[in-house]
Amino acid sequence: MNIDREKKIIDGRDGLSKTLGMEFLSTPEPDTCMARMHVDGRNTQPFGFLSGGASLALAENLAGVGSLALCPDRLAVGINVSGSHVQAVREGDTVTALARLQYKGHTLHQWLVDIRNSRGDLISTVHVTNYVLPAKGKSGAQKTTEDKDNSERKDAE
Repeated sequence: MNIDREKKIIDGRDGLSKTLGMEFLSTPEPDTCMARMHVDGRNTQPFGFLSGGASLALAENLAGVGSLALCPDRLAVGINVSGSHVQAVREGDTVTALARLQYKGHTLHQWLVDIRNSRGDLISTVHVTNYVLPAKGKSGAQKTTEDKDNSERKDAE
C-alpha cells in the first residue's frame, strides 16, 4: 500500500517513531506496509540487544500508519498490542517489520506484524488492534474534554 501521505505527516513531527529511528516504506501489495529500524543506542536495552518494547512500538506505529493509509479521513489509535519475541537482535543489525491487515471493520482494524532481522529470521510476531474514529477539527485530532470546556466558556463570554 502507498503510505507516502502518512510518511510526510510522520516526518514533520518529533515523535516516538523518529526517536527510535523508524523508517516507513510503501509496499506493492494492498493491505500491507513495511518499516525498518536500525538497532542502535536509541532502541536497545542495557546489554546491547533490541528492546522488546522498541519492537512493540515499531509494530504499533506501523499498524497505525497502515490504518491511516486505509482511512485517510479518520484517526487510528492502538487499543491492544500483544507480541512474542522469539530471537534476540544485537546492536548494529537492522530489523524489518511487515504489517498485514487481518480484519478491517468500520471501527476496528487488526494487524499481524512480523519483525525480522537482516538475515530474514523471525524475531517477533505482534498482533495490533486499532480503533478507527472520525477525525475532528482542522488538525485531525479529537477534541479533549478540556478543549470542549474552553470552547463553551468562550461562547458564553
